[in-house]
Amino acid sequence: MTDYRVIGHPAGRTEGPDKTTGSALYAFDVCPPGTLWAKALRSPYPAARIRRVDVSRAVAVPGVRAVLTGADVAGRLQGRQVRDLPLLAQDVVRFAGEKVAAVAADDEETAQRAVGMIEVEYEEMTPLLDALDAARPGARVIHPGMDAYEGFRRPPPEPSNVFFSAEFGIGDVDAGFAEADFVFEDEYRCGRTHPAFFESRSCVVSVEKDGRAHVWSSNKTPFGLRQALALAVGVEEESIVVHPVHVGGDFGSKTAPFDEPLAYLLSVRTGRPVKMVMDQVEELGAGNPKHAAVMRVRTGVTSDGRITAHLQEMYFDSGGYAGLMPLGALAGVDRIAANWHIPNARFEQYHVYTNNLPGGYMRGPGEVQGSFAMESHLDEVARRLEMDPLEFRMKNLLREGQRTPMNELFAEVRAEETLLAAVERSGYSGPKRPGTGLGIAMCARPAGGGESYAEVILRADEPVVVRTPIFEPGTGAYTMFAQVAAEVLGVEVGSVDVQVWDTDAVPFDSGVAGSRTTRMALPAVHEAAEAALNALRQAAAEQNGWAVDAVTSRDGRISNDAGESVSWASVIKAAGGPISGRGHSQVTGQPEHTAFAAQVAEVEVDEETGRVTLLRFTSAHDVGTVINPIAHQGQINGAVVMGIGYALQEELLTDAGRVTTLSLADFKLPNVADVPELETALVTSTAGAAPYSAKAIGEVPLLGVAPAIANAIRDATGVRMKELPLTAERVLTAIRKRSP
Repeated sequence: MTDYRVIGHPAGRTEGPDKTTGSALYAFDVCPPGTLWAKALRSPYPAARIRRVDVSRAVAVPGVRAVLTGADVAGRLQGRQVRDLPLLAQDVVRFAGEKVAAVAADDEETAQRAVGMIEVEYEEMTPLLDALDAARPGARVIHPGMDAYEGFRRPPPEPSNVFFSAEFGIGDVDAGFAEADFVFEDEYRCGRTHPAFFESRSCVVSVEKDGRAHVWSSNKTPFGLRQALALAVGVEEESIVVHPVHVGGDFGSKTAPFDEPLAYLLSVRTGRPVKMVMDQVEELGAGNPKHAAVMRVRTGVTSDGRITAHLQEMYFDSGGYAGLMPLGALAGVDRIAANWHIPNARFEQYHVYTNNLPGGYMRGPGEVQGSFAMESHLDEVARRLEMDPLEFRMKNLLREGQRTPMNELFAEVRAEETLLAAVERSGYSGPKRPGTGLGIAMCARPAGGGESYAEVILRADEPVVVRTPIFEPGTGAYTMFAQVAAEVLGVEVGSVDVQVWDTDAVPFDSGVAGSRTTRMALPAVHEAAEAALNALRQAAAEQNGWAVDAVTSRDGRISNDAGESVSWASVIKAAGGPISGRGHSQVTGQPEHTAFAAQVAEVEVDEETGRVTLLRFTSAHDVGTVINPIAHQGQINGAVVMGIGYALQEELLTDAGRVTTLSLADFKLPNVADVPELETALVTSTAGAAPYSAKAIGEVPLLGVAPAIANAIRDATGVRMKELPLTAERVLTAIRKRSP
C-alpha cells in the first residue's frame, strides 16, 4: 500500500471539541427572537374516521397564537418521494400517532396544554395490522384515492394495499428447481425497530415577510428536505434556505420531512419563528422505524451441495403511509445475495399499506431483513444436507467473473479471502465448549451514488478551509475531508478547517445516505483541493518566473526544482487575496467494486432459560485504502453493536396497532454489558470506488450480524430461530418444541 503522509493515519474528529464542550449547534438550540413552540395532537386509534374537531377551548388558552386542523391544510400532502401523507389527518386516521391538529404558543408547556383541550370525535374502524392479510385480494383498501398521489415508482393498476412490487434476478428459476435433488423452504420474520438516536427530530422554521423561509432541522439531506417542504406548502424551492446544524445521530432515518411543513404554515400564520421538537414518546410511538417483514424463502440444491435455484418473497409492512421512504420503497433489497453464486434466482418484494406505524429508512433498509432470511436459510440448507456451513459456502461463494444473483458483475471479487480471514481470526474450525456455537454470515454492499460539491480555500497565515454541503450525522466525514485536503496540499490535518454551506451555496447535494459519502463527496473535496493547489502553484510560478511543472508544495511552502522556496502566505498576499478551487462530483449507477464482509458469532445458550450470551464477534472486511483507521473501526464497531441489538433485544412492540415500548427503558438498547469481545480482520483490495481506492464501510458491518447470531444458536442447540429479535423467551419456546 502507498505510504501516504495523512491518509491512512489516525486522526481525531474535527468537530470533536465543539461536541464535547457543548458548543456544537443543533436544531434544538436555534431560537430566533420571538420563537413560538408548536405541539401536535395525535390520534389514539390506528384506523378511524374523524367526525368532528373542536378547537374552541384550545384557541382560548392565553399564549396560544395559532391552531391548525386538517381543514386548514386540506389537500396538502407531504413525502420524500411518494406524496401520500397529509400534513394533518383529513377525514380519516391511518395509524395510532398520526397528527390531527397542531398548536403554536408562547412556550412548550402552553402548547402542550392547549393540545390537550382539543376535542376530536372519532368513529373507529377495524384496523389492518398484518401485512399478509392487507396484501390479500379483497382486503379493505387503506388508501382508496391513491391513484391521485404523486411519486410512486411503479403504481399498481388500481388502488391496492400493495403499493409497490418488483422482482429481479438471473437465469430460469423453474429450470433450476427442476435440476435440484432437494428443495427446502422456510419463512422468516423480523420485528419493527427504531434507530434510537439521542437527538429527537426537531426543527425551527422562520418565514420572513417577503416569503423567504429559513429552516434549521435535524435532517441530513437538506436539499431533499427543501424540495419536499416546498412541494408540501406550495412554494418554490428557491424561497427556502436550509441552514447547517449538527445532526445528533441518524442511522439512515433523518431524511424525510416530519414537522417542517406544519412549522412553516404556523410561522406564516403567526409571523414568528416556530420550533417543533418530538419528545421520546413521540419518537418511539410516531417516528419512522425499520420495517417489520415476512420473508418466504425456497432453495434448490444438488445432493453434493450446489445451489441450483433460489426464490425469495419479501413482504414489508410499510404502515399507514409510504412518504417517509426516500425512494418510495426500500432500496437495499436488491443487495442481499451478492456474496453468492446462484445461477437461477428470483427476488420478489412487496410493500404493503397497513394501519401500523409508517416505516422509513434505517441503516441497511431492506437489506438487514432480507439478509437475515437469506443467510439463515442457506445455513439451514447446509445443515439439512449434513454439510458444514463453511464447506457449503465455499462451494457456492461468488468468485471473479461470476454474476451475482441480481445479475451484477463486480471487479476484484474478494469474497473468498474475506470469508477465510473471518474463519481464521474467529477460530471457527477449532474446538467448542458444550453449550456454545459458532455461526457464519456474509454480505456484500456497493456504495450508492449521488452528487456533491466542495471548495478549498487557501488564505495567508490562516487555516485551509474546506467547504462542503454535507450535513454530517456523526460518521466522521468532515475529518475524512480534512485528511484528503491535507494530503493533497501537503499540510497537517490540524491546519484544515471544515465549514458547511447552506442550501443557497450550491445547486444541489444528494446528502448522506446509502454508504455513499466516500464515493460521492470525497471526489469533490479531492478535486477542489487539487484545483486550489494548482492555482497556488500557478501563482507562485508566475510571481517568481518558475516553470509551473517544477513547482511543489509542502508544509506551507512552495519550492522549485532548484531548491528555491517561498511561503504560501507570500504567494497568496502577492496574488491579492485567498486562492481557491472548486470540485464537483456526480456518480451514478452501480460502482465497479463492492465491499464484502464475513462475520462469525460465538454464543453460549442456557437451555434452562433460553438466554443467549454473545461471547465473541468477528468481522472481516474487504477494504480499499482506509482513510482514517479510528473512524473506520468506529463504524464497524458501531454497526456490529446496532446489529446485536436488532438480533437479540430491540423491538417496537404494539398492542392493537399502538406502540407500547414508549421509552428507552422499555425499548431496550444494548449497553456495555451486552457487548462481547469484538475482533476485526481487514482484507486489503487494490481498487475502490473513491480517491485513494477507498471503499464504503457505513452499512456493510451491520448486515450479517443477526443471521450470524441465529446461525450460532442453531449450532449450539440444533434449533433454527426464524423470528427477530432472538429473545430468551423465543429461544426457550423453540428449545422446548425441539424434536427429541
